[in-house]
Amino acid sequence: MAKPLSIEAQRLKEIIDFDKRIYFFILVILFLSIRYLTNTLILESIPDYDALEGRGDFMIFHIFNALNYIWTPFALLWKFTAISFLFWLGAFFLGYKVPYKELWKFALVAEVIFLFPELIRLLVFLNPSSSVTFQEIDEYRPFSLLSLFGPENVAAQYHYALGTVNIFEIFYGILWLYGFHMISNRGLGESSIVVLISYYFPLIIWLTFYILVYKG
Repeated sequence: MAKPLSIEAQRLKEIIDFDKRIYFFILVILFLSIRYLTNTLILESIPDYDALEGRGDFMIFHIFNALNYIWTPFALLWKFTAISFLFWLGAFFLGYKVPYKELWKFALVAEVIFLFPELIRLLVFLNPSSSVTFQEIDEYRPFSLLSLFGPENVAAQYHYALGTVNIFEIFYGILWLYGFHMISNRGLGESSIVVLISYYFPLIIWLTFYILVYKG
């Protein structure tokens, strides 16, 4: 007889019981909207923006951004696939059998966490002062080690890693803790080990690798 879901797992299952296709469409629209507005702020913070725009000096920037907007839904799908595979692999390593499809769907749901840092950056610079540079907007990572130390006080090779170490990654891990608990029906203690092995350990490896191979 299968063990019944905990109260927390039942509640989470009820909360995320919605059409994931519509949710994905909304998620993509939100990411694209926030990124478009943020890129507009970055451009307008550049001195003599109007004159440079009139001469077509930002053509490459616009092309690059357009390609990035087109790539956004595919990048998200790839991320969901990779993250869910890491959790499936970590669970398999520990001897837990979990359905990959359910992990993938939860990776889709959990991605909403990363809307918040992008939204916060947009709101912080929504009405920037004349002294704000486009580098400040581009490098701003709210509630991260990079924002704590300040980009100007950190070598460039550590910017990405320190920007990635932020409070939203902690929230993401907590969400996955309960998500794996719901999907696998394992205890929170066992689920926390899976989160550490499947997400945080690979993340540390990736950030370390990035720092070691970085070439400014």
